[in-house]
Amino acid sequence: MKKYLPYIRDYFLIILAALIQAFSLRTFFIPANLASGGVSGISQLINHFTGWPIGLLILIGNIPLFVLGWRFLGGYRFAMRTAVAILAYSMFIDLLPSTPLFAEGGAGAALIRDLQGDIFLNTLYGAIVSGIGYGLIYRARGTSGGSDILARILNNWRGIPITQSYLFVDSAVILGAGFVFGWKQALYAMIALYVSGLVAETTLEGGTSVRTAMIVTSQPDAVSQRILDELVRGVTVLEGAGAYTKADRPVLYCVITRAEVATLKAIVNECDPHAFMVIGVAHEVLGEGFKPIKS
Repeated sequence: MKKYLPYIRDYFLIILAALIQAFSLRTFFIPANLASGGVSGISQLINHFTGWPIGLLILIGNIPLFVLGWRFLGGYRFAMRTAVAILAYSMFIDLLPSTPLFAEGGAGAALIRDLQGDIFLNTLYGAIVSGIGYGLIYRARGTSGGSDILARILNNWRGIPITQSYLFVDSAVILGAGFVFGWKQALYAMIALYVSGLVAETTLEGGTSVRTAMIVTSQPDAVSQRILDELVRGVTVLEGAGAYTKADRPVLYCVITRAEVATLKAIVNECDPHAFMVIGVAHEVLGEGFKPIKS
């Protein structure tokens, strides 16, 4: 049973993410006429003219992309996770309006009523909530279907970066929505697209911002010892050599939190005022002293 727990967790996250995304679409995007991009955005446009159920349209629109994804993105493993995501998302979108959540006095209905006419707050809340949903799906090693599948196919087929593929596909849909819902809504939809990407990244990788430091110093022992004693951080000594002087130059490498940067600078300055130091940003650090490495 234990070996199946990661799979159970992943599928639970995918279903939860689908519910969160459907709630965002129903509560914030649809009432404000904000196209969400991809197949969902196209389905919103078709629904505007025909009244056909958005969830059903999303399901139909994802079928050809699902077939392409099966062919190019990993077969069975891709298919199971993506099928669950698409089916759950489509079902929740069409079922949510008939639940007590959106009945008179429900939380969803109250949100729609309170935010009616405020396109800025609908954009902000919609982007944050949908971004959490995207991040949870990525944590579960799944895809959300639609433009997610197309972006990954373009990346594998033509080497187009995934972020550029997302921008191209979703922007094309939002541009089309500008002719239907208006250019003000299209602009806010672009903002929502950007913000949801940031939230998804934070949900996936965590909100902790860490720093990496590389220190070239003539006093490696003194600097590393103080880092070990005062910051309680590990230090790795790399062998280096100056290209001009040809002299050996040990390079210290360590990972610290953002709050420890000032202390590290003070340590290096006191031990070796002539040291050379580069501080960079790391998205995630796994291992001793930080988050444990998990599969």
